[in-house]
Amino acid sequence: MANLKSLVKDTAIYGISSIAGRFINYLLVPIQTAAFVAGGGEYGVVTNIYAYTALLMVVLTYGMETTFFRFVNKTEEKPLTVYATTLMAVGATSCLFIAVVLAFLPQIATFMQYPDHPSWVAVMFICVAIDAFKAIPFAYLRYQRKALKFATLQLVNILLNIALNLLYLLVLPALQLNPWGLYDAHFTLDVGMVFYINLVCTAVVLLCFYKELTGFPYRFDRQLWQRMLRYTWPLLLLGIAGILNQTLDKIIFPYLYVGNDAQTQLGIYGAAAKIAMIMAMITQAFRYAYEPFVFGKAKDRDNRDTYAQAMKYFIIFTLLAFLMVIGYLDVLRYIIRDESYWPGLKVVPIVMAAEIMMGIYFNLSFWYKLIDKTIYGAWFSGIGCLVLVAVNVWLVPRYSYMACAWGGVAGYGTAMVLSYVVGQRKYPIAYPLKSIGCYVLIAAGFAIAMSYANRYLPMAGALLVNSGLLLLFIAHILYHDFPLAKLPVVGKYFSKH
Repeated sequence: MANLKSLVKDTAIYGISSIAGRFINYLLVPIQTAAFVAGGGEYGVVTNIYAYTALLMVVLTYGMETTFFRFVNKTEEKPLTVYATTLMAVGATSCLFIAVVLAFLPQIATFMQYPDHPSWVAVMFICVAIDAFKAIPFAYLRYQRKALKFATLQLVNILLNIALNLLYLLVLPALQLNPWGLYDAHFTLDVGMVFYINLVCTAVVLLCFYKELTGFPYRFDRQLWQRMLRYTWPLLLLGIAGILNQTLDKIIFPYLYVGNDAQTQLGIYGAAAKIAMIMAMITQAFRYAYEPFVFGKAKDRDNRDTYAQAMKYFIIFTLLAFLMVIGYLDVLRYIIRDESYWPGLKVVPIVMAAEIMMGIYFNLSFWYKLIDKTIYGAWFSGIGCLVLVAVNVWLVPRYSYMACAWGGVAGYGTAMVLSYVVGQRKYPIAYPLKSIGCYVLIAAGFAIAMSYANRYLPMAGALLVNSGLLLLFIAHILYHDFPLAKLPVVGKYFSKH
């Protein structure tokens, strides 16, 4: 019982810190869109470079976090040897990456279409190399069950980032203060400072790992390393395919778009898509609760029925969130401070639909994880990625960032369908498709009605209509799947009436 309580406590800390971290990081959107107008293209630069770093983070960690946990828990392995070997390996590849970037910086910056600003590329690539190295001490904290320190360092990084962005982009220019000559005489903002701020935050957190990086022998076990490599390469393929589905459109957009305002268009898309990331936060919350639940139920007789019901409730949960965002989009748009970004809000429903498909794909993915066939995940994600690329190459020159949004739907939709079809052969689960389909159709109809209300009614009228539709959807949920009489606390009242 004590172990169970500890597990629940740690899971809560990890989950709350990650979700809170994502939400706090969300606050960078109004700060940066207030400072950088859409026409300047600066937010497009931020969107583009951060997409590169997200991909590189997966490559430079190459699945070693999961691999570390797999080997450190083996009885025949010495935990400190596993930790030291993993740390030295990831540290060496990160240092090698930095050396290659610095040696070929002009060429890399030119390829990324920033020939006049190689420092932007250098700073962010050094930052992602440090982040990749930091991932192993973070994993070690989880192994040691130091959930509180893990959560604290994650939040320190994000809060410091927000504070420095707020200071540089808004506070100091408003007060006309120019410490250390950060600005010119006109207080012109430099988008490169966003990347330098990120590097400072990363370095501060790295220094906080002093105890985790000292006090033990640094012994590299070559044979252990070879076994770890054999284990980790499918995870690397799966990770690359997965992250490409999330970031590739933002990487290749400047190469495909035919106009001269590629960074402006990408910035509008990136800012508008951030609103849709509310769905990603909700999916993350469900994931933290669902992963331990699934593996904990793996040996139960009724596990497949439980997975089927869990899928249904996940879809209900995300569709409700989808309708809430669509219904109150006229309010949520003020997260983006500069109105020049608002034309991009038409991508929000599309990107959210793609996020729902990604969440369904995540839920479906457990069948190949439970039978230790993770290579299927690499295949599904890889094929989905190819579909995403094809849609972007074909349609971006004609439809700009709208093609990116629909490419995400096509890519995630393909991976989702493949995982379902193959999964029903390898690990059949009787999902309640009729009930799920009913919810999807109702949500789609309500979303269309909400969109028309947002377009043709005054804000107050649209909010009133959309709130009514939202209440109808909630009433449908309560009537069919969450009867009030069965709920805790309130159920006692309804059961008597």
